[in-house]
Amino acid sequence: MEDSPMTDEPERKIAFICSKGNLDMAYPALIMGWAALGNGVDVTVFFTFWGLDLITKSRVDHLQIAPVGNTSMKTGMMGFPINMGIPQIFGVLPGMTAVATALMRKKIAEVHVPPVREMVEMLADAGAHLYACKMTVDMMGLSEEDFLDGVEGVVTAGEFIDMTDGAQIVFI
Repeated sequence: MEDSPMTDEPERKIAFICSKGNLDMAYPALIMGWAALGNGVDVTVFFTFWGLDLITKSRVDHLQIAPVGNTSMKTGMMGFPINMGIPQIFGVLPGMTAVATALMRKKIAEVHVPPVREMVEMLADAGAHLYACKMTVDMMGLSEEDFLDGVEGVVTAGEFIDMTDGAQIVFI
């Protein structure tokens, strides 16, 4: 572990592995990464499998949240006075994913959290290290040109493990 230049304290590091491309699964790593940067922690984010959608130019603005299989989704989120679970059968109705996505985007905007694209750009501008998974990039036929500015490159899982030696690793 490296020492920070101003103290004898070891440099704090955290690494996030983002493997999900749903709207609700995009924010945990981005918010925690932003908070870590604010606390002077070195941040690295590795995007793999569907998590690549968070940094892919053609997908980042189209992330969705599906109500099917999401037992935590409640009517209170939709503005109803009674906060109860939404029956899963409603999730298969046409348009429910679009409705749930629009509601989630509205709720996110109400608490003044930027859209995913802007959050990724903020992290990169603030010094977070962002990498795409080589195996997933190859598997999905993507290239570095497909990713947002600020993505530092495409690396293997082994390279990610080496570059995050000593870091806390959070898998999302």
